[in-house]
Amino acid sequence: MTALRENVLTELKQVIDPNSGTDIVAAGMIRALTTENGEVRFVLEIDPSNAKLMTAVQAEAERKLKELPGVSTVAIVMTAHAETGSPPDLKPAHNPKTQSPEKIPGIDRIVAVASGKGGVGKSTVVSNLAAALSAEGHRVGLLDADVYGPSQPRMMGVSGRPSSPDGRTILPLRNHGVTLMSIGLMTREDEAVVWRGPMLMGALQQMLGQVQWGALDVLLVDLPPGTGDVQMTLAQKVQLDGVIIVSTPQDIALIDARKGIDMFRKMGTPILGMIENMSTHVCSQCGHEEHVFGHGGVAAEAQKLKLPLLAEIPLHLDVRTAADGGAPIVISKPDSKHAHAFRDLARGLMQVEFA
Repeated sequence: MTALRENVLTELKQVIDPNSGTDIVAAGMIRALTTENGEVRFVLEIDPSNAKLMTAVQAEAERKLKELPGVSTVAIVMTAHAETGSPPDLKPAHNPKTQSPEKIPGIDRIVAVASGKGGVGKSTVVSNLAAALSAEGHRVGLLDADVYGPSQPRMMGVSGRPSSPDGRTILPLRNHGVTLMSIGLMTREDEAVVWRGPMLMGALQQMLGQVQWGALDVLLVDLPPGTGDVQMTLAQKVQLDGVIIVSTPQDIALIDARKGIDMFRKMGTPILGMIENMSTHVCSQCGHEEHVFGHGGVAAEAQKLKLPLLAEIPLHLDVRTAADGGAPIVISKPDSKHAHAFRDLARGLMQVEFA
């Protein structure tokens, strides 16, 4: 154990849990503690019924740790553990949306972008859509909620850690006219996020509610693939204006896309439409067009589900290299046909009649 970690635990043992009367370390409330490079981060796991009372405990722990020599920053995520003692009910509720989702002040529209499976280029679509909306004159925010594979910092060319002037409000970073927040900004690029579900949910709620987003016309949320806790938490806690489903044309991707659409419909979230990504490939040398993943599968699926087909985005090397270089193709090659495809998508999205 490093000296800094020992000192941190010693200080935390001076902070008392008012419910049990023991210190928060002995009470087992400290989770995922890291103390690298003077940056102290951990999860404070609490009983949800004592959330207001534990805010003072969180503040005391933060104050004590900031006074420690060698500590540069302190980040404490407070989250509530799930109740245990009875087996889970595997039957879905008639209506999973058990509480009213909240609107985030200052944000006109919140649009999530999802995919049934990974590898369909969802995050690349999101970064280019965000840049395109900004280029169209809109005030845009981007929340990278793909907690296990946060790629937006790299794609948007953003590095460094968000600051917090008061220990509660988080100041997001900005590039290409887009305001960005991501768990990837809080961890090293090669560091895995190994938090449990409740910890991730607490972090997601903090990124939504404690980030100083400012006034935005639209906040895009880049969701992880699949139909897991992040998607359900977002739909339950936040008033989503709609979700966009990204898929490639191949059957295996469409099978999972259908599951994602079904989940959001059960959650009562409007489906704004579908995007066919990697729709076709044109050889840069000979001009030959080839449908690597098939073609028209998403269009046919959208028609069957009575959903709009919002865009067909071609597969091209420039789109990939632009994303890897930190400047979406909308920014790096604004006159290319690929950039125009995203600009058309952005214009179409802002013309949608939101419920």
